[in-house]
Amino acid sequence: MIALNQVTKNFAIGPATSFTAVDNVSLTITRSSMTILKGPSGSGKTTLLALIGCMTRPSSGRIMLQGVETSFFQASESAEGFDSSSLPERFLTEIRRSTFGFIFQQFNLIKGISALQNIMLPAYPTGEQQPVVKQRALGLMEQFDLLRHRNSPVEWLSGGELQRVAIARALINNPIAIIADEPTAHLDSQLSQAFMESIGQLKDSGKTVLIASHDPIVYSSPLADQVLEMRDGRIVRQELLP
Repeated sequence: MIALNQVTKNFAIGPATSFTAVDNVSLTITRSSMTILKGPSGSGKTTLLALIGCMTRPSSGRIMLQGVETSFFQASESAEGFDSSSLPERFLTEIRRSTFGFIFQQFNLIKGISALQNIMLPAYPTGEQQPVVKQRALGLMEQFDLLRHRNSPVEWLSGGELQRVAIARALINNPIAIIADEPTAHLDSQLSQAFMESIGQLKDSGKTVLIASHDPIVYSSPLADQVLEMRDGRIVRQELLP
């Protein structure tokens, strides 16, 4: 589904100086699999997720997406898919909304509005009718045992409830892939285990899952299909699990 070919990402840190966050990475991620990126802070995990999720462009290399339906490309047109790294920004925006669901380390929920409204937010730019989106959001809240909090401001919720709201929000546009960046960083062991159980259910339902984490509960999970260790922007070890 996702293939990276010699992908590098450089950031300018001065007039004549740059920093290489991702260095010549080649990687294949199959559909309905779980890939874990592990490594210390600064190893390039977050940048690699941002590249895969079309939130930033590589400085060089190609990122091929296969089996993705968009307004500008039908999956049946080519078995190889298309190179997302060469697309205009308006197309990348569409891919982010329809193909990927994002779960952030800080959850990035909006205070002062309800859990239901937070879940519905990513669907507003798609132009869908609000009653349709609301019904889908309520279905997700029921799935994650959140219905009793549908009208509660998110600042009233516990850490575990906030995380489930973040997962539901990531699913509102029915993405093919879920991208999670350090999703258990602020959770205790019990909530981290609960998160992995929820993510495992999404994988079983056909979602492709990518997680960056230095939490042993995450990267040691038997749910993972491959674990990639990163150092200095490179993949230094790849473990394929049965």
